[in-house]
Amino acid sequence: MNVNAVGFGTLVKREMVRTFSIINQVIWPPVIQTLLYVFVFGLALGSRIKDVQGVSYAQFLIPGLIMLQVIDQTYSEGSSSVFQGRFMNSIQELLIAPMSAAEIVLGYVVAGVVRAVFIALLITLLGVVFVHTAPTNWALYLGTIVLVAILFSSLGIVFGLLAEKFDHIAVLTTFFITPLVFVGGVFTSIKFLPPAVQRISLVNPMFHMIDAFRYSYTPTGDEPLGVALSVVVVLAALALGTALLMTARGVKLRT
Repeated sequence: MNVNAVGFGTLVKREMVRTFSIINQVIWPPVIQTLLYVFVFGLALGSRIKDVQGVSYAQFLIPGLIMLQVIDQTYSEGSSSVFQGRFMNSIQELLIAPMSAAEIVLGYVVAGVVRAVFIALLITLLGVVFVHTAPTNWALYLGTIVLVAILFSSLGIVFGLLAEKFDHIAVLTTFFITPLVFVGGVFTSIKFLPPAVQRISLVNPMFHMIDAFRYSYTPTGDEPLGVALSVVVVLAALALGTALLMTARGVKLRT
């Protein structure tokens, strides 16, 4: 099967140009928000907490904040890009181009991965400057970000295709992503919670993503690394497969 490398590369480039053309909406808000979290929780509140998982609270907090922004920004930008393409009919250019559904989906996903890595590196730099912490396992750091970005870029495509108006895109963020992320171990270890709540947290997919990523910073986690990564891989594969299937079938693309 021939691969349209030019079309694929152009789609990725277009998405990145879109990102940096609205940099004040996409890049700086998560960075500034993270900086505020670091000052309020990491430095102020963290001074009252001795340590978490063998590191200072501020060092424990940074990987959670990185994953918080990667999840939020990857989904929101992926879904809004697809929906805007449908709303403005510019997505028709992709449909008439000699590009397969896989090339279209992977174009959006690769752009989401690049965006996620860029945002994560900026926040990582903040951690180095203000908290004096950096990843100890860069392979796990990048690998987890890529997997999570694939997952939420794919979900962004799915909801970008299903949405009838912008409010529909926000449903997943408001009622699922944000609540689950905040109770998924961003700000504290689940070991601080009552036993019953700890068991409930294990069915929260965000917990596994955050815990897997935190291993790139800290020597221990709340669950075995293999379990956490396995959950992330399975979820990413399911989301990507769903996005590919819906795009191949032209769900709400040709009506």
